[in-house]
Amino acid sequence: MAFSVKERQILANLEKYWLYFCTINTYLVSNIVGGEVKYIIMRNGCFIILLMLGQWLIAQDPEVVPELSAQDTSIVSELSVQDTSTVSELSAQDTSIVSELSAQDTSIVSEFSVQDTTLITPELSPEDSPFISTGVSAEVPSPEPTNEVVQQLEPVMVRYSADFQFGDGIYANFDMVLANDPIPPARIVTDLDMFDRAFYEKITAGKQIVIYDENGVKQELDTHEIWGYGRNGILYINVGSAFHRISFVGSICHFVATVTTYNPNYYDPYYYNPYYSSSYYYNRYSMPQSNTASTDLRQYLLDFETGDVMEYDVESVEVLLMKDPELADEFHSLSNRKKKQMKFVYIRKFNERHPLYFPSY
Repeated sequence: MAFSVKERQILANLEKYWLYFCTINTYLVSNIVGGEVKYIIMRNGCFIILLMLGQWLIAQDPEVVPELSAQDTSIVSELSVQDTSTVSELSAQDTSIVSELSAQDTSIVSEFSVQDTTLITPELSPEDSPFISTGVSAEVPSPEPTNEVVQQLEPVMVRYSADFQFGDGIYANFDMVLANDPIPPARIVTDLDMFDRAFYEKITAGKQIVIYDENGVKQELDTHEIWGYGRNGILYINVGSAFHRISFVGSICHFVATVTTYNPNYYDPYYYNPYYSSSYYYNRYSMPQSNTASTDLRQYLLDFETGDVMEYDVESVEVLLMKDPELADEFHSLSNRKKKQMKFVYIRKFNERHPLYFPSY
């Protein structure tokens, strides 16, 4: 920083008086042994005298003060101008940014307003809206179910196991068995207690069973024509006018049934003798008949694919095993004695290779 001639003279005088002050201060410290209070008063008094001398020297040179004031004024004005330009520049930038954001917000709001208007008030044609009168009645098509809805409506198929429970109720036909969807006991019209353990034995003892169908209309079912019923999760099949439990369930089922058979015996004590025209005789075809009833315990097979009931013999097993050529050839290669002994073993093998599935609701 460069100093003028007068500023240098003032600084030189201040330096000279500063040396005087330091000399006086040293003298006081070395000669005055009094208390510290006197020393402090003397030092402060000398410092005040030095400041007064400096102000007096500055007052003796009147050109220095205006010069310094002018320099300070120019510096302050220059800084003020710079600050004013900076503030105005920032204000202009802020104004431009605010205006730009306002324009963007206005365009966004107007765009959403147009979209909302189109969504709220779409233009409807007579074909789209049935409430616009065109002189012709328009039918509104019903929406078709999507694939997701169809998949939700389809039941889940569950593999049969020993823990599987068939639905309790009346199975009017074999399709109900495949769907595991019987007529529940609540829809059976009867005065019997549906919680009675012998409820189904009593209900099937009559000739007809009255039920309510899905529309709430009464229907009559002939007992001898229904397929069977389910009780406590177990299937009972109608064979020989009686209902029997299916003890072994699979693609090929096995069960035992008690069947009553009738053997007619014709008793004809009289016969026609052509040599005796006067003989009295009865027409043999008009004679009363007597039937002999016998009860047999028989084994049966049920094909769960077709619903056919077959005798439990070698021929029936061979027919059912034809659906699996490998097993059929293996069974056919056995001797007749082995076939009789291995019938049930091959039925188990077939069921393991061809499991049974039921819908689960």
